[in-house]
Amino acid sequence: MGVAKYIKDERGAIQEVTYQSGIKVKPVYGPEDLEKAGFTYEKDLGSPGEFPFTRSLHPQSYRSRAWTTRQYTGFGTPEETNERFKLMIANGQNGLNVAFDLPTQMGYDSDHPLAEGEVGRVGMAIDSLKDFETAFAGIPLDRIGSGLTINAVATIMMAMYQAVAEKFGYKKEQISTTPQNDILKEMIGRGAWIFPVEHGVRLVGDSIEYAVKELPRSNPVSICGYHIRESGATPAQEIAYAFEIAKAYIGNVTQRGINPEEFVGRFSFNFNVYGNLWEQIAKFRAARKLWAKMLQNDYGVKEKKKLFLRGLFGGGGSGLTKEQPENNIMRGAYYALGAALSGAQTTALCSFDEAYTIPTPRSALLSLRTLEMLM
Repeated sequence: MGVAKYIKDERGAIQEVTYQSGIKVKPVYGPEDLEKAGFTYEKDLGSPGEFPFTRSLHPQSYRSRAWTTRQYTGFGTPEETNERFKLMIANGQNGLNVAFDLPTQMGYDSDHPLAEGEVGRVGMAIDSLKDFETAFAGIPLDRIGSGLTINAVATIMMAMYQAVAEKFGYKKEQISTTPQNDILKEMIGRGAWIFPVEHGVRLVGDSIEYAVKELPRSNPVSICGYHIRESGATPAQEIAYAFEIAKAYIGNVTQRGINPEEFVGRFSFNFNVYGNLWEQIAKFRAARKLWAKMLQNDYGVKEKKKLFLRGLFGGGGSGLTKEQPENNIMRGAYYALGAALSGAQTTALCSFDEAYTIPTPRSALLSLRTLEMLM
């Protein structure tokens, strides 16, 4: 199905719309529909910044705090990636979203025979702690948070990041990093996993437990509906899979005797934005409400901020085309608008040339400027 399917009468008037999630929608809604659904303002909508956070996490949203921009960046060598990091930060980017090549993601060194042809291809190659030092040299790690887009070996990358930050003179209390670390998403929607399910989930739980005890500013997992959507899920399925994955991680950590109140506020999410604008906005509003109610009702979480669904909304890679790639600039602007109207705290856009190549400095900056213009 495309963005939407329309059912029209003999005169061409729209009678019903079915969006990508398979949900049928009337052309117009009124008070009688809310009454029929049992809608109440406090329970189903609420004021901005108030439970269940349907409208936003903060009372004034972007009037009081702009979103964090994290363009997905990493290619070739650590030196090349460090140069691009500094270019983006110098031009206003206020967070990093780090790409690693496939050998690194799968735990192989660059000189391994299986790594041939893939080294530095879709992200930077990391073989040692020295490579990490080179990649992050000169980056103010107390001010710039880093998302590490890696899963199977996320615990190793977390350790490397902390070791390098401490070598640069930062205390662990200053370190702000979010490893993706979502191994169940890899098993469902992407394929970059190493260990069996049980042990992969245990490693995620280990990193959550460690971060809760040792890294107060870091988020140990970023649960990714994004890749599952890219693999063919509908917008509704994207949220459903992500929440079920989150419940698996919560279950693993609570079995260790750790109360959900202590760690669920550190969960981050990575969701996709492309398709019908209004369906995307509705998806995120519903997700915030469902997440808050699930944590409160199923896990007994009470503290307001720990009920927040926080994360990066953006990308939209499957919506881009190799043909007439300049049109992707407009597509990206619509995706960014969807993220803004959805209340994203952090966002990133696929660059217009990303349908066929690693983004150039020009295309990466165009995406960054698109995000800034919306603020």
